[in-house]
Amino acid sequence: MRGVAVLGILAINVTGFWGPTLASFSPMIPVPDVGGTGWFAFSFVVFEGKMRALFTLLFGASMVLFVEAAERRGANGDWMQVRRLTWLALFGYAHYLLLWWGDILFPYALCGLIALAMRRLSPGALVLAGLALFLVSHGMDGIGDLPGIAAEQRVLAGHASAADIAEQADMMDRIAAMNASDIAILNAGFLDAIRLRLATDPFLPFQTAMITFTETLPLMLLGMAMLRTGFFTGGWSERTLRRIAWGGIGVGGGLTLGMLGWAMLHNFPPRAMFAVINDLSALPHLLMAMGYAAGLVLLWPRIGSSAAGRALAAAGRCAFSNYLGTTVLMTALFSGWGLGLGPELPRGWLPAFVLLGWAAMLAWPRWWLARFGMGPLEWAWRRLSWLGVARH
Repeated sequence: MRGVAVLGILAINVTGFWGPTLASFSPMIPVPDVGGTGWFAFSFVVFEGKMRALFTLLFGASMVLFVEAAERRGANGDWMQVRRLTWLALFGYAHYLLLWWGDILFPYALCGLIALAMRRLSPGALVLAGLALFLVSHGMDGIGDLPGIAAEQRVLAGHASAADIAEQADMMDRIAAMNASDIAILNAGFLDAIRLRLATDPFLPFQTAMITFTETLPLMLLGMAMLRTGFFTGGWSERTLRRIAWGGIGVGGGLTLGMLGWAMLHNFPPRAMFAVINDLSALPHLLMAMGYAAGLVLLWPRIGSSAAGRALAAAGRCAFSNYLGTTVLMTALFSGWGLGLGPELPRGWLPAFVLLGWAAMLAWPRWWLARFGMGPLEWAWRRLSWLGVARH
């Protein structure tokens, strides 16, 4: 399941490697790209938000497993998890500063500290707290987005007030400025890109953590509850898992397709797309992620021993190395300090780079694990977390 998630995350992240931050929200940013609309639509329905949600659920579950394993070795499990998350935050900030704006490790580390404090709650309380925070926060934000979407539509239809027109023009100016800043970093040399990140947005990882808090923390709590109730280990009946799989993918996919249809009819307007991806599609993302998770639990006994299953499992065991490794690969291809392909290639080429990244993520882990037992960055993270701690 972790292997599927880390592969799927690349399908969304590739746009952020290729172009400015806001290109991930609309095929009309930074410039209209009809040839890339199909890829945007496909990745929006299949991958956007779902794979990140799946990965976050698994991260929450893995926190419980780590604490329990540390306690079996005679260590203080909570303290060891704090050390582990502290190192993850340092890895995450380095990931941002040295390579790419879209890091998720730093937000995971900060939200993980809060989730850790709640891990002793009952599974029911974890689910209730997680769903309440997720649904209320995204619901309120979604309602708050509606007036802006309506104003944007009035501007595009040509019957807006002067205030609406001025507000829309200001937003487009801010989008243009942000795109220009991002493209300058994308095209810069390695050291210049670091300097620009420090000069323009040194606290972006903290801001990202705050923005994504109401998604990341709730999903971690749900992942903890799912582990403790046996979701990942065969404790749920096949009938229940089938209902979740079909219902989650069916209902969530239907809602997602409806939003996509509206966006395509309206030519992917930027303000609406920001609202759709950040807030309005949050529940469909969660439903589909749960559906994917249930489907994979059902499929695993049938595919786990196959060549594809073994490759996915190995990719998942090396998910940390694969996640950062694909950043190195993709930034080397698209950034100015590498081949500089970002400004040269249209969006429609991105699926080819996704396939390249998938091939890379699947090619090496089985060979490596057979010789070393864990991925290189997994090993480094583990050693740093346990540095100076006596193990029994």
